[in-house]
Amino acid sequence: MIIKRLLDQRFVLVLVLVFTLAGAVGSLSACHRATPEAPPQAPKVESVNVEHGGNSTPEPSATFTATPAVPPSPAYPGAYAGTPTPNPTPANLSTGDGLESYVVQSGQTLGWIALVFGCRVEDIVAANHLANADAIKAGQTLVIPVTASETGPALKLVPDSEVVYGPAYIHFDLAGFVAGQAGYLASYAEDVEGRTLTGVEVVQLISQRFSVGPRVLLALLEMQSGWVTQPQPAAETLTYPLGHVRDYYEGLFQQLSWAAVRLNSGYYGWKRGDRTTMRLGDGARIAVAPTLNPGTAGVQNCLAELAQDRDEWLAMVGPEGFPATYARLFGNPFAYAVEPLVPPDLVQPEMRLPWEGGETWYLTGGPHGGWGTGSAQAALDFVPGSKMLGCRPAQEWITAVAAGVVVRSEDGVVILDLDGDGFEQSGWTVLYLHVYADGRVPAGAFVQRGERIGRPSCEGGVAEATHLHLARRYNGEWIPAGSGPLPMVLSGWTAQEDVMPYDGTMVKGEQTRTACECWEDDYNGLVSDNYP
Repeated sequence: MIIKRLLDQRFVLVLVLVFTLAGAVGSLSACHRATPEAPPQAPKVESVNVEHGGNSTPEPSATFTATPAVPPSPAYPGAYAGTPTPNPTPANLSTGDGLESYVVQSGQTLGWIALVFGCRVEDIVAANHLANADAIKAGQTLVIPVTASETGPALKLVPDSEVVYGPAYIHFDLAGFVAGQAGYLASYAEDVEGRTLTGVEVVQLISQRFSVGPRVLLALLEMQSGWVTQPQPAAETLTYPLGHVRDYYEGLFQQLSWAAVRLNSGYYGWKRGDRTTMRLGDGARIAVAPTLNPGTAGVQNCLAELAQDRDEWLAMVGPEGFPATYARLFGNPFAYAVEPLVPPDLVQPEMRLPWEGGETWYLTGGPHGGWGTGSAQAALDFVPGSKMLGCRPAQEWITAVAAGVVVRSEDGVVILDLDGDGFEQSGWTVLYLHVYADGRVPAGAFVQRGERIGRPSCEGGVAEATHLHLARRYNGEWIPAGSGPLPMVLSGWTAQEDVMPYDGTMVKGEQTRTACECWEDDYNGLVSDNYP
């Protein structure tokens, strides 16, 4: 069985390294030198690919309860009081050195990859524990050792809560703000996955999918093109408004999807301590200053690939660059700080395996990105036991891991809000992806633990076989599924990541289940105890 590596393998790890030997092939990655790019296979999250067949009409689902009245979350009006974003240096930081990832393309050799990344073949062999330099194949993910020539500036640009689509955005009127600026964005429209979306709708969609802050996206857009405030921006910005001039990145949706991946890659990579360098447009590498906060690292990382060289990048991240643009639009970014965004004593509420009690499903994907590459290895993939191939919707039902309110239900996505306040930007939320439209729980419903959410399919995101993609966020921040202080625990099974995305295990006492594209009860099978 071939389970599609949702989004992440299409994005590839950490930023964009796309190359081709004989035309155009590509994948998104983040640490490379001299990297001509080619088609990403997904920031786009292509339209639904559901193969109808057989009895695709679901049985009646449970009766859903209306959302109970819950006081709204507190507003964050912007009263700046304190030092900008105090934060500890990542414990496992190795300044100036780093490991980044690349997915091998057909026909590529280790010597060619080493040349592109500016490192030695022997370094890649050692970092990946390869038997020899010929022991690679297309589709294999390699870690690439990289070293920076200097350290970047320590100027903090934004608090973490601005880069993350979290509580600071609960009361932000995106549509009203854009309309009030009366720029090109206010009248812009674009076809996205078969629908015509306005500029505001594109920004909102990217913010929700990747969980990145819309004010940061708007500031980047204004800085690079003037789209937010200028009714007639320069002609050269109309196709590539962020200035990332590559084929297959045309239009606002693709440009902002590209930026969101880089924001997340910088943010979560810095939090983990394994993203210590940034690649500039000319291939040079700059080390992240050890005193920065993750939010600033995310913005610096995004701007690094838009800059042609060191001097241009320093201007972008200096006082007269991004900070000045942001201030003109929104004022002091640290006035919106919500800190700490993730409290150090946070505990995951009890969660059960997300399918009906007594059924065996299978762990097919260990920790990998929540939405796209770089989003904290926040997700796990599961398939039901019917052992079907392709994209026909399964007959088995996905269920609620805990009680909560459904705040969003659309395009294969269900967002379950566990604190019940009705906002996906605050508290614990759970993303269910690839949920079939027929029988999918509606937005506004309150579900108890074990009640039906919908049925797994290929709907939403990119998938070649029916499965469920499950991820967690807290205050909008993706929570790593298999590492850190809050690994995902489902019915007592604790997720553990491996070196590469999609690899990993779930452990319960002396029992271990290993991610595998297979149906083997004692190897990757999990029996649910999630009864209503």
